[in-house]
Amino acid sequence: MSTTPRDRDAPAGSTRTRRPAGLLAALVLAPVSAILLTGCGDSTALGQGTTPPGQLPRGAQTVRLDPADFTTRIDNPYLPMAPGSSWVYRDIEGGEVHRVVITVTKQTKVIDGVTARVVHDIERRGTETIEDTHDWFAQDRAGNVWYLGEATQEYKNGRPNSSKGSWEAGVAGAQPGIAMPAHPRPGLQYRQEYRKGTAEDAAGVLSVDEQVQAPQGHYTRALLTKEFTPLEPRAVEYKLYAPGVGLVLAFGVSGDASRQELLRFKKGGG
Repeated sequence: MSTTPRDRDAPAGSTRTRRPAGLLAALVLAPVSAILLTGCGDSTALGQGTTPPGQLPRGAQTVRLDPADFTTRIDNPYLPMAPGSSWVYRDIEGGEVHRVVITVTKQTKVIDGVTARVVHDIERRGTETIEDTHDWFAQDRAGNVWYLGEATQEYKNGRPNSSKGSWEAGVAGAQPGIAMPAHPRPGLQYRQEYRKGTAEDAAGVLSVDEQVQAPQGHYTRALLTKEFTPLEPRAVEYKLYAPGVGLVLAFGVSGDASRQELLRFKKGGG
């Protein structure tokens, strides 16, 4: 079997015009403030007040979700989560190579009134479990995928060590965030999670027309995002998502030089 990744989008025998390497390089070097200052049609100040209807939450803004507006059928093209789907990643961090397996289960959990899909995420170094997490997601009528929390357990020397990253929307002031917008566009900003002092990740969309290569394959029309958090101001991570697949590549450029690349993807049966 050939180990050369296939181009998933190009017809056989066709040629492709590649994007200039300088474009992604320029985005990688852009400061976090470049995203924070980009307009996105949201006049509400970052981190203040209540999110207006139809707009994505940012900072510590309060949202009130109507359970009737949500479904566990998650078919956002950049983050599809049909039960049975799985992703296997190679995660390189601090000179160590970890293996991350993410599986969409058939299980659901009610979070602050909303029925969410349970996604299992397990990270190992060799045969040793490093972290075992259950994440909760639901999709609204517009197609936004909401992140409603996680129950995470870190391990050390084979024993449970910490669950400090856990949070649940509606508990202890935690607020849900956006895992993937329905209509990503350059300049769009949103929070991914919020529990003060514990989970304050945010993201901004940089491009929806990128190429990305990983062991799983080559993809075009990829979504490029930039993630950051006020809890670690120097930490910046870029992520590339392929339509119909999800996350293909993630790499830290400041604060953490980790790299995560997709090895295998299996689409679930719905």
